[in-house]
Amino acid sequence: MQIWVDADACPNVIKQILFHAAQRWQVSTTLVANRLLTVPPSRFIKSVQVAAGFDVADNEIVRLMQAGDLVITADIPLAADVLQKDGHALNPRGSMYTQENIREYLSMRQFMDELRSSGVDTGGPASFNHADRQAFANQLDRFLTKYSQSQL
Repeated sequence: MQIWVDADACPNVIKQILFHAAQRWQVSTTLVANRLLTVPPSRFIKSVQVAAGFDVADNEIVRLMQAGDLVITADIPLAADVLQKDGHALNPRGSMYTQENIREYLSMRQFMDELRSSGVDTGGPASFNHADRQAFANQLDRFLTKYSQSQL
């Protein structure tokens, strides 16, 4: 199992949690972005820079990931692609995307896109806060605990 991070829009505090988890759980973690990223020196952490462009990083993650891998992303279409490849997807705010809820997320995203394209100001997402950070850390820990127990 490997962790892949859609790193272009991932909050820095989430990256720090992931760096700590990579070391603690000794799990390979790769940040994928269309800009050069600095990561701490570790045999478990690396970054991959892809060309700039719409969905280039997303497409690279889907190409490289394997069934069972975990992808960290707020991008709902990417999460849907990950689930289709039998991977796991976790939002930086701590919500797991699942086969049971991905259609609802996709529908809401499409609805909000339609509102915005018709001129409605939807306001955007709430500011990232401590509760979001804690929810992410807790969900990541639950996932990695479950994964490590299944490897015994």
